[in-house]
Amino acid sequence: MKNFIGILFSYIKRHISILIALIICSLIFTVVFSLYNLPSEAVLYAVVLSAFAMTIIGILRFYSYYKMHRELEYLKNVITVSLPEFPEPMSRIEQDYQDLLRVLHESKLAVIYEKDNSFSNMIDYYTLWAHQIKTPIAAMRLILQSEEKEFNEELLEQLFRIEQYVDMVLHYLRMESESSDLLIKRYSLDNIVKQAVKKYAKSFIRKKIKLNYEDLNFGVITDEKWLVFVIEQLLSNALKYTPSGSISIYMDEKLPETLVIEDTGIGIQDEDLPRVFEKGFTGYNGRADKKSTGIGLFLCKKIVKNLSHTISIESTLGKGTKVKIGLDMLDVEIE
Repeated sequence: MKNFIGILFSYIKRHISILIALIICSLIFTVVFSLYNLPSEAVLYAVVLSAFAMTIIGILRFYSYYKMHRELEYLKNVITVSLPEFPEPMSRIEQDYQDLLRVLHESKLAVIYEKDNSFSNMIDYYTLWAHQIKTPIAAMRLILQSEEKEFNEELLEQLFRIEQYVDMVLHYLRMESESSDLLIKRYSLDNIVKQAVKKYAKSFIRKKIKLNYEDLNFGVITDEKWLVFVIEQLLSNALKYTPSGSISIYMDEKLPETLVIEDTGIGIQDEDLPRVFEKGFTGYNGRADKKSTGIGLFLCKKIVKNLSHTISIESTLGKGTKVKIGLDMLDVEIE
């Protein structure tokens, strides 16, 4: 009802000039008739007939106006990429507006096409670069491993970090593309976790961090490659912010389909916890470390969501952090 009244007032406002013109004409007729001493009943009768005729015309025009408004409201809610078929214009001005919309739409499509093409070229370039950079990295690793020198271990550690950043770039580019190569089926969670642990085995040894891990004996419906990447990122964060102590990997007793990665590191401040999954957010720990990108947990959240899993973080400053991955998934037909 409120919307109807608003449309009625809008219609009256649009035709206010016509109403004023009718009132002025009626006054002119009244003055002219009075100057010639003609009966006032004739003026009144003509005014009533004119008002009645104009009311009928106004109601019919308002119905068309209201009908067009409803059609445009519907089109506004269902419009997607292409312009819909507009209602028949009631005037030349409305036709001009529709033509203007079509011109703007064509310009918009041209800009979108140009931006999409540019973005696609950029993705192709950085994907190619990320793959090409792996060759010199592998060559440097072989050279460093062939020579036994004191500083080679440190160089290998830095090279390992470079590999991590390259992998992050590749996964970020793949996530941003419209077609992510997901292969959903049932996997052994132990095999997935062990792949990630094996990758960081030397980091555990170098930092003298104890790993508490027992067989998980759990089958998970997921994409192996993407879940491995998530666990790698979580282990990388745990190692980065755990100067001493241990990292534990286990299934939650209260939530049997939840994987927990717990460390005894420096923890996360309470005010930072709600924002840790935001893109580019580094928090107090990231600012103190000066090496955090704020991309790792953002990617983890996005990947986990695409896999129909969940992720959450609990932390106590100075005592450690727990990351929980809910591996429950909608029941699907698995080959």
